[in-house]
Amino acid sequence: MPLSPKLELRQSQSLVMTPQLMQAIKLLQLSNLDLVAYVDAELERNPLLERDEADNDRGDAAAADDYERADSAAEKSGEGPEWMEAGLDAAPDGGIEKLDADLGNVFQDDHQRAPDETAPMLPGETWSTAPNRQAISSEDYNLEAFVAEDKSLADHLTDQLGLAATDPTIRLIGKALIDDIDEAGYFRADLGSVAERLGAPADLVEQTLRLIQTFEPVGVGARDLAECLAIQLRERDRFDPAMAALIANLDLVARRDHSALKRICAVDDEDLSAMLAEIRALNPKPGNAYGAVVVQPVIPDVMVRPGPDGAWLVELNSGTLPRVLVNQTYYATVAKSRKKDADKAYIADCLQTANWLVKSLDQRARTILKVATEIVRQQDAFLAFGVQHLRPLNLKTVAEAIGMHESTVSRVTSNKYMATTRGIFELKYFFTASIASAEGGDAYSAEAVRYRIRRLIDDEPASDVLSDDTIVKILRGSGIDIARRTVAKYREAMRIPSSVQRRREKQPAY
Repeated sequence: MPLSPKLELRQSQSLVMTPQLMQAIKLLQLSNLDLVAYVDAELERNPLLERDEADNDRGDAAAADDYERADSAAEKSGEGPEWMEAGLDAAPDGGIEKLDADLGNVFQDDHQRAPDETAPMLPGETWSTAPNRQAISSEDYNLEAFVAEDKSLADHLTDQLGLAATDPTIRLIGKALIDDIDEAGYFRADLGSVAERLGAPADLVEQTLRLIQTFEPVGVGARDLAECLAIQLRERDRFDPAMAALIANLDLVARRDHSALKRICAVDDEDLSAMLAEIRALNPKPGNAYGAVVVQPVIPDVMVRPGPDGAWLVELNSGTLPRVLVNQTYYATVAKSRKKDADKAYIADCLQTANWLVKSLDQRARTILKVATEIVRQQDAFLAFGVQHLRPLNLKTVAEAIGMHESTVSRVTSNKYMATTRGIFELKYFFTASIASAEGGDAYSAEAVRYRIRRLIDDEPASDVLSDDTIVKILRGSGIDIARRTVAKYREAMRIPSSVQRRREKQPAY
């Protein structure tokens, strides 16, 4: 048949994500810290948005009432105003003579000292420019200058380098080496590459590194753990041939192979025990004492507490929810005076964005509360009796219960935390895989099984260390159908060593 162009009209449906919907999805999965940063950015960008200061206003009003009550109480007691404000003559206990200090020295910010007319003046100097003729203003004082500074490890080593080395070349090489020392105090770079980059002899670079290894903290600048421990032992004058052989075989120390260590170091049980005790007293990461990063505490998004009727009360943490308002008064004022089309479009877009943000924040809070309430309902036994009663739960179960999509539940549980009577947990903690029951009953949560494995290993005696097969038999006797490879996988995930290593750890060193 011949081909010819023609027009056809078709009707179809498609799901299109608008920019507002994409932003709402992004807003839903943000943590409380990221949400605050996002809202602050919107407040800076949108002139129609303003922060809800109702709580702060109430707090300021309460503080003002407290000050008023304090002032009225002072007046009734007859104390009146401060004696310093009333004048020096009204000072109690005889006035200024009792202070044993000059007010010009104590209150330099508020009182100006009179010019000392007896002091000689330099040529070209006036009373206004002469040193110590006037009081220092409050602007000259910087409170931050009196606050102790947290010195980093690099700054600490640089200060010692300036005292230990007088040669400018060694100082330059030392500064480059200090820059390659990590937070734990280890030198991770290659000496050959550093020497090539600086154009310095390799022996001079190594000599400078040995100089840095004599600095505080002891053990800094080491290239590996063995060298770090050796530096600390030399500082204690305990790096003898037997200790050197022990440091050279740290892998045997980690495996608790005491028989091989006694043979290599040529010592008996008592000497080996003393040497191992000295090794444990050393610091494997000497740089951690300087410039430690402050850990940001976890702020829960949801609070769960028992109610008076025995049920669990679920509520949002209001401190993590930013409150914003749309300034309708400002919008009405600006809307009357706008004349250009660009101004009209801009103010209309700001109003639409502001309204959307307020609604999205409210919807986000409602969604988090709905998901958290369902999680609490599903994991009621965990809240009442502990982790061994944690039920297997997946996203689909919660999504069907609250009438939402699984992806929405996944975004809600991302980076959100719940404070319970048993601690603070991430919402994803309550979603665990299920392990079948050996007797055909209810399935067990993987987290509960991991907890039982840890309890069994913690309670095992040193004379009867449990193997993975023995743990499988004990769990199957409790009704948990689990394979040996699953037990090994859970044990390795919890960083628990094998039965052979645990037996060596629990046996005495001599």
